[in-house]
Amino acid sequence: MMMSIMSSCCSSINYSTLFRSSMIKQTTSIACFPPLCCHPKAKRYWFIKSRYKSAMGDDETQSFQNPRYVIKKVLARPQHEGNGAIVRRSIGRGELKNLDPFLMLDEFSVSAPAGFPDHPHRGFETVTYMLEGAFTHQDFAGHKGTIRAGDLQWMTAGKGIIHSEMPAAPGENKGLQLWINLSSKNKMMEPRYQELKREDISEVKREGVTVRIIAGESFGVQSPVYTQTPTMYLDFTLSPGSQVQQRIPESWSAFVYIVEGEGVFGEPSAAAVGSHHALVLSPGDGVEVWNRAAKPLRFVLLGGQPLMEPVVQYGPFVMNTQAEIEQAIEDFNCCKNGFDKGKFWASLMKCEGPN
Repeated sequence: MMMSIMSSCCSSINYSTLFRSSMIKQTTSIACFPPLCCHPKAKRYWFIKSRYKSAMGDDETQSFQNPRYVIKKVLARPQHEGNGAIVRRSIGRGELKNLDPFLMLDEFSVSAPAGFPDHPHRGFETVTYMLEGAFTHQDFAGHKGTIRAGDLQWMTAGKGIIHSEMPAAPGENKGLQLWINLSSKNKMMEPRYQELKREDISEVKREGVTVRIIAGESFGVQSPVYTQTPTMYLDFTLSPGSQVQQRIPESWSAFVYIVEGEGVFGEPSAAAVGSHHALVLSPGDGVEVWNRAAKPLRFVLLGGQPLMEPVVQYGPFVMNTQAEIEQAIEDFNCCKNGFDKGKFWASLMKCEGPN
């Protein structure tokens, strides 16, 4: 169905790899987690002290009035995407279609010649954070760059981007890609990029806790990244025996994705959860995390202000109505209204991996 729809004048596009989120066809209602309720154990654990060393992410307050707890756990299982690439998708799969304002989170692991050749986006932002190796990005407006381990690219697709994302280092190239929805007033804005090298991302170390502040604030340090949709993105590493408390705006949706190790999240009596799990958090003003294992725990904490708008998604196009999706398909097919430069463009990066 998508293949026949995309018989476009943008003839250079590899249509077999067009839809990176090919599992997601379309949705007409928004799934907004967490529900507006308090965890029944919130008061019980408000005053508990821990025997582990603790660090407070925003100020020196030692507890939360309404602590957050895990209300949903999703294991990100490997699946094929792009051209021969493997991703672990947590948000954007059947168990968790979206988490307003978040549309998708992939942990990718790609070795050349596999990758994500030329494909479009409209109506949201993509945030690519490299864990190992390197990826090179090239788009139809002439922008090209390579991000390496610890680097970040925050791309606002707005009214339209056609680009490619391909591995740029030998062996496995690993990272996280997050999709963040844009409000209806920003969906057709001009595309823009923010790129930060590893050394430009603030890092704080305290009492066995290291946090890289990609977006938002922790330990009183603010990221320079401007987010169209208000967003928190923190990369935590906890040494064995340490714990951390991090404030989160109470009205925001929030979740954790565990990159490596295992940890206890939300309440001290909870079972430890291991790598490749996404944990949706209840409403509240902050979360506490413990590392009781013998190895380091690494996780990202993501929070965002819900948009509370209808979501209609067709692959890499995310709008508010079906009519807007049909218009996006027409604009892409005819290389107009944001996709103008795609008519005669093809990236220089090729992919010879299996379809």
